[in-house]
Amino acid sequence: MAKDSLHRYLFDGISVRGEMVQLSDTYQRMLEGHNYPAPVQRLLGELLVATSLLTATLKFEGSITIQLQGDGPVSLAVINGNHNQQLRGVARYSGEVPESEKVSDLIGKGHMVITIEPVKGERYQGVVGLEGETLAECIEGYFANSEQLKTRLWLRTGNESGRAQAAGMMLQIVPDGKGDENGFEHLVQLTETVKNEELFELEAEEVLYRLYHQETVQLFDPQAVEFMCGCSRDKSAAAIVSLGRDEADTILAENGNLTLHCDYCNADYVFDSIDVAALFENGAVGSNQVH
Repeated sequence: MAKDSLHRYLFDGISVRGEMVQLSDTYQRMLEGHNYPAPVQRLLGELLVATSLLTATLKFEGSITIQLQGDGPVSLAVINGNHNQQLRGVARYSGEVPESEKVSDLIGKGHMVITIEPVKGERYQGVVGLEGETLAECIEGYFANSEQLKTRLWLRTGNESGRAQAAGMMLQIVPDGKGDENGFEHLVQLTETVKNEELFELEAEEVLYRLYHQETVQLFDPQAVEFMCGCSRDKSAAAIVSLGRDEADTILAENGNLTLHCDYCNADYVFDSIDVAALFENGAVGSNQVH
């Protein structure tokens, strides 16, 4: 079984770049403890794959967040990934979630927000309506309208050997002015033949050979992908300090302790009155907020 990794590749003589990502542990870690209905698991898996693929296009240190919001049974689905391919995500839903692969059936009337945050530089945010039946179509529309880049995505989720799997591919015309639309469409037709079991089970080299054996493909070294939440007891302590002593004491009086819950990994950080008193007396905690 392929490890959690992302592969970048280029085609000789065609100004098109490709990416392929295979996720198993990352996907399962994100789902742990949430008991999402199957349609929500599928949507989050596709969003996880898409975010990994888009994060790989970054030419700087930073992160990409893709967020779906609407008035449907799934009010929120969000994935964040950085240039190190560390990903996390969460969804919020209520009521009965329909067994559907249509984004509109799950999210309802809503929009997609793509946020790009460089470590150094300006933050960029694009907001678009959910125009397309599938998540892939929505993101392709975003690139066509906002970035003027011909882009195609294949986002797959499933279950192989008793394990949740997510994988996908992306093709994009290289913005060098030499993009060949005919060559791009030819590669799209080849990629359309990829099967779920190939993406889930085979090594990247084998998948690319099966799809593009008549092309010359330059495959780069893979990049490891992992689930990384980023929460910690120290960050939770810093958030408590930012509340101020009076508010923290009020919560303690009402509840007996102060608990901060992480929606991403379901961790709980519990602070009793002694813990809270020590935080304010020591004054050693910074003011970082909980992630």
